[in-house]
Order: sequence, then structure tokens, then C-alpha cells
Amino acid sequence: DYRGGGRFSGRLTVALVMAGAVARLLLNRFGVDVFAYSKAIGDVKLEKSLSFVQVRSHRYETAVRCPDKEIAEKMEEAIMNARKEGDSVGGIVEVIGANVPAGVGEPLFDSLDADLAKALFALPAVKGVEFGAGFKAASLKGSEDNDAFQMFGNIVGTVTNNHGGVLGGISSGMPIVMRIAVKPTPSIAKEQKTVALTTMENVTLRVKGRHDPC
Repeated sequence: DYRGGGRFSGRLTVALVMAGAVARLLLNRFGVDVFAYSKAIGDVKLEKSLSFVQVRSHRYETAVRCPDKEIAEKMEEAIMNARKEGDSVGGIVEVIGANVPAGVGEPLFDSLDADLAKALFALPAVKGVEFGAGFKAASLKGSEDNDAFQMFGNIVGTVTNNHGGVLGGISSGMPIVMRIAVKPTPSIAKEQKTVALTTMENVTLRVKGRHDPC
């Protein structure tokens, strides 16, 4: 049904959530835990670092799925202000894959990060995907970006995780850390310019009905 956005509607995610629920059950058999939270909404961003335990324990305690209640309130305020203005805001979601064993993926055509990015970009609202330090790595020096290897008991790991758990397309054994940029909802109450395809003329459009501001 093309009304309400059709295949580009947020409703599209329902099928992906259902598939994700099954995938999570399979991953649980291998001890892999995947969870996500809102890192930013509009200009409001969660800057401080939280442990995985804090994120996992508190992310569902707020309506905006942010594990920090103070920042969550500011996020809600940003959403409500956008709604009052007949506008919308986007945001950033951070996704964490914990206990992913080393060696998953392949170089080049079947790299783990490429496969994950393709799945994330399947969501029409996602306009950017980054792993680890992501775009910040472009401004770092090699000495700053490189993750030093170290023994943790009898396991090889890295002191930092700028690579986000994937090196050369293969999981390193460190947590996989991804962030996705979600664009503002395009269906807004403000008047917008468009083209009437029946007459091929410039016109203005105002979207009616209930639409999410974020």
C-alpha cells in the first residue's frame, strides 16, 4: 500500500524486528549479546562514556531509549519542540555486539563490517554507518588510531577499540561497536516545495495526519 510511505515507511521495520528477534535467539546460543541505545537526538548528544553494563541495564528506562535520564529528558524536549514547530529531528543510534568470537567474516567481498553495513542501510532512514572511531579516525594519526594488542589472561585483545571490533573485514574478538545516523522524518507539518506530476508544475505541499517527529 503506497499510502503512508509504502515500502519507505517506518512500518517496514516491523518485519526486520521480527527477523531480528529470531536472530537474537540464535546468537544467544553462542553467547553473543546485541543491544543498542540512542546516543543523540537532534543536537542533544550523550557525550560521556558508559559501560556496557550501564547501557544494557538502563537503556529501556526512558522513552527515547537513552540510558542517561538527564540527557533523555533533553532529548524528549528536543522532539517535542520539533513537533510544536511542525518539524522533525534525526539522531544517532549506537549498536554494540558483545562476545562476538574472533574470526567471523572474510576480507573484501564478504567482510563482516560490509555485511552489517548493508543490513543497516536496508532501513530507508539510515544515511550513515560507522564502526569504532568511524569518521573521527580520518583526523587521527596512526599512532593514535592503532589499537595496541595485549594479553588478557590467556586471550589476545586490544587496549582500545578504535577499530570497532572488525579488522580487515574479520571480527577481532573485541566488542563490535557501530553507529547509525538516522535522518529526520520527512513527513512534517511545515509547508514544503514539490512538483505536481500531473501538471509538471512547482507547487507547495503540506502533509496532514499523525507523523512521528523523530
